[in-house]
Amino acid sequence: MTQSNVAFLPFVKPEIDEETIQGVADVLRSGWITTGPQNQAFEAALSEFCGGRPVRTFNSGTATLEIGLRIAGVGPGDEVITTPASWVATSNVIYEVGATPVFADIDPVTRNIDLDRLEAAITPRTKALIPVYLAGMPVDMDRLYAIARQHGLRVIEDAAQAFGATWNGKRIGAIGDLVSFSFHPNKNLTSIEGGALVLNNEAEAVLAQKYRLQGITRTGFDGMDCDVLGGKYNLTDVAARVGLGQLKHIERFTEQRRKLARAYFAGFEGGTARKLGVGLPVADFANSNWHMFQITLPLEKLTISRAAFMEQLKERGIGSGVHYPAIHLFTLYRERGFKAGMFPHAERFGATTVTLPLFTQMTNDDVARVCRAVNEICEQYAKG
Repeated sequence: MTQSNVAFLPFVKPEIDEETIQGVADVLRSGWITTGPQNQAFEAALSEFCGGRPVRTFNSGTATLEIGLRIAGVGPGDEVITTPASWVATSNVIYEVGATPVFADIDPVTRNIDLDRLEAAITPRTKALIPVYLAGMPVDMDRLYAIARQHGLRVIEDAAQAFGATWNGKRIGAIGDLVSFSFHPNKNLTSIEGGALVLNNEAEAVLAQKYRLQGITRTGFDGMDCDVLGGKYNLTDVAARVGLGQLKHIERFTEQRRKLARAYFAGFEGGTARKLGVGLPVADFANSNWHMFQITLPLEKLTISRAAFMEQLKERGIGSGVHYPAIHLFTLYRERGFKAGMFPHAERFGATTVTLPLFTQMTNDDVARVCRAVNEICEQYAKG
């Protein structure tokens, strides 16, 4: 049954208030639209949010990961362990710095990297770990850092999706080693495009600034030097002003997402989808910021493909996404020796996951509509 007369519900939609929009207009009128005072204010606010740790902004969460690896001293000959269940940038940046990505399969329950498999993958060439906090759910950070300390490894946390999440009451970013955030439009806090890297000390912050803008250091009115090979990764003041406006609302955003996630669990309880075996995420309302709500489809019990399932949602006025196909099955990675069957949990998750709408302007009625649609499709296309 289609519902073309109902307003389309996208799977993500950023919430930007009028004060922020006016603030952006003020920046545009100011004449200083690239990196400047708004960026400095954004970095200071992010540092306060992260317990006073140094923070530097960049033009993407991909850049923050790459610079984090460079600050950690990762380069040719090194191995970095990460998960195959992530956006491909997580491992592409390892190749970018000349190192080799080593994948460890995921825990099928948490969908994050399996720390037993991570520890088993450590070799004498391992230099760093990149855990990914999928959908805003942190890994067991106590155990992660115990492993890192035992083996003398750096950690670059891919917390792209975890801004506002916590671990045992402490904010992600306020603890740990190097922490990378993304502020892409689909994230819980957006600066349109952008990211931030949380650092350990001022020396790392200075190095991050050099890498951010061509390796340049300025002194006085005319002093300039370049002593590292940097790039062009700076965040504009226009983007920083959006981020500042978003940061004021992050606690409300997180609470609303948790409320909507609870509504999803309630909406699926006892329905056809769950009876058929549709998989739900871990119901963590203490740590996760509920960046996404992902289900997995029991395709062996359905007469349609995942793409057809998503098309059925679209016909009912509901958007959806796929986060993420297993990285090692992409052509770039197959050409480097990775094969199907190497990481079966990530492969199954990547082949069956569907991301449902979850954004702050949604209501419980919107969630109920999505749950009804999923149940209807499962009932209509159930085998037998």
